[in-house]
Amino acid sequence: MARRAAAGLLRRHLGPLAAGETLQARGMYPKQYGAANHAFSRFYSIQGQQRSLYGFRTNVETDDTQQSARMNFEVQKRSFSSAAAHVQRNPAYSVLNSDDVSYFKSILGDSGVVQDEDRVSVANMDWMGKYKGSSQLLLLPKSTAEVSKILSYCNSRRLAVVPQGGNTGLVGGSVPVYDEVNGILTCEAGCVLENLSSYVENKGFIMPLDLGAKGSCHIGGNISTNAGGLRFIRYGSLHGSVLGLEVVLADGTVLDMLTTLRKDNTGYDLKHLFIGSEGSLGIVTKIAILTPAKLPSTNVAFLSCNDYISCQKLLLAARRSLGEILSAFEFMDRHCINLAMKYLEGVHNPLPVSPYNFYVLIETTGSDESYDKAKLEAFLLRSMEDGLVADGVIAQDISQASNFWRIREGISEASVKVGAVYKYDLSIPVEKLYDIVEEMRSRVGDMGQVLGYGHLGDGNLHLNILSTKYSDKMLAQIEPFVYEWTSKQRGSISAEHGLGLMKADKIHYSKSSEAVQLMTSIKKLLDPNSILNPYKVLPQSVLLLRATEDKSVNTILERIRW
Repeated sequence: MARRAAAGLLRRHLGPLAAGETLQARGMYPKQYGAANHAFSRFYSIQGQQRSLYGFRTNVETDDTQQSARMNFEVQKRSFSSAAAHVQRNPAYSVLNSDDVSYFKSILGDSGVVQDEDRVSVANMDWMGKYKGSSQLLLLPKSTAEVSKILSYCNSRRLAVVPQGGNTGLVGGSVPVYDEVNGILTCEAGCVLENLSSYVENKGFIMPLDLGAKGSCHIGGNISTNAGGLRFIRYGSLHGSVLGLEVVLADGTVLDMLTTLRKDNTGYDLKHLFIGSEGSLGIVTKIAILTPAKLPSTNVAFLSCNDYISCQKLLLAARRSLGEILSAFEFMDRHCINLAMKYLEGVHNPLPVSPYNFYVLIETTGSDESYDKAKLEAFLLRSMEDGLVADGVIAQDISQASNFWRIREGISEASVKVGAVYKYDLSIPVEKLYDIVEEMRSRVGDMGQVLGYGHLGDGNLHLNILSTKYSDKMLAQIEPFVYEWTSKQRGSISAEHGLGLMKADKIHYSKSSEAVQLMTSIKKLLDPNSILNPYKVLPQSVLLLRATEDKSVNTILERIRW
């Protein structure tokens, strides 16, 4: 009886996405940004005191969300993103002067040096309006040589530099180079991810990385933050996909590691130092990345579950039953769905009959339409019989598939429209992943709404706490509890978005003191004057202590030599 009921449900709801159809229409936003590839990431030197500032702009979403965030910031005039968001300017840094500006114009031309307050202010503000810098100069290099000259000069003058990408389309286009035999793409850091995706898809391949912000983020920023994204469960992290890099070090040295070899065991694999370093060790200017073959059959299913345990069991069943064709496994709680339905235009709930506690989006990609279709439908039939799935639907065309993905990818966009949002990107064992959401709801109470969603297949939770405005009272309920709880589970306080300024002083929750000290030594070796993306990634207390120790040692050595 249960089998017949489940089969009837399948017949009503489930239909395959036609083989050969792609999900290009799936993109997160109705508007697409960064239409022209950018040759290199942008830079701006820091002058005066820096307040909260986030270096890489890889998470920009839409003009509307940027405008909303900026308006929200202007109304509040304050930022409560994290207890460590406000830092004092390092007095060792020089102050920008007219001679510096003249030098930059001599190598970049007038158009490559931006001093207009309105344009610079956009670069100084992150997309959520939480972090604001005080830079007065924006530089637009177009080549590795120009980046090298900028960093060499800034290092000699001890001018701090923050690399930035994915915010505007101000510099000229670059042409990727593609090896169609081996599926290897070589491109410059300023290429927009979506443009690269379209470029390789036309050649029968796909990018191993797929993000909701792909229409605006730059591949250089993706590499520098080791972005995870929606295809992680299938293709793994960028540490496995990136074959080679070209990097400019703090002193202007160009480090050529731009190999396209799949196997190379000569010495240390240095490129991994820069993947995920958030621009604090060097500036990525070129990338060689391995791209998988594009498969013709794609199916997307939108399912509901009554409880989180069912989501866990469904993931295990999907790994066993779908195996080689499973390409995405995303989950959302009902609060996420309600938020998306309220604030996202043009979306509809695929399962509107009654509200469920949890929703799961599953994508499969393969090479055989009939095989993949039969396999997915058999899996869903068994899952319904076992009580893991309460209801479900398979996209019957590109429009439906895009709607499913729009809901999942649009949650972040919708959240900022509430007013204030505290975002946390955590990696937690799957069996414990939703516990923090429930505990946070108890702590926050009526002060805000707590959402949980993310890449369940990777154990990556996006914890969002929404409120009408930022407040110290709310922050006190969230931090440091969220970090302490994650640390007790031996999780990571940053699964895929890096540490930046917000979490730099929280790194000890995920890394041992010995590991942090080694990272500090590497930073000191590659960037002795700490000009690259200051105040990010590593705790300032550790960096300042190391600088003081180095100064003392140098003083002693000078006395000995004298």
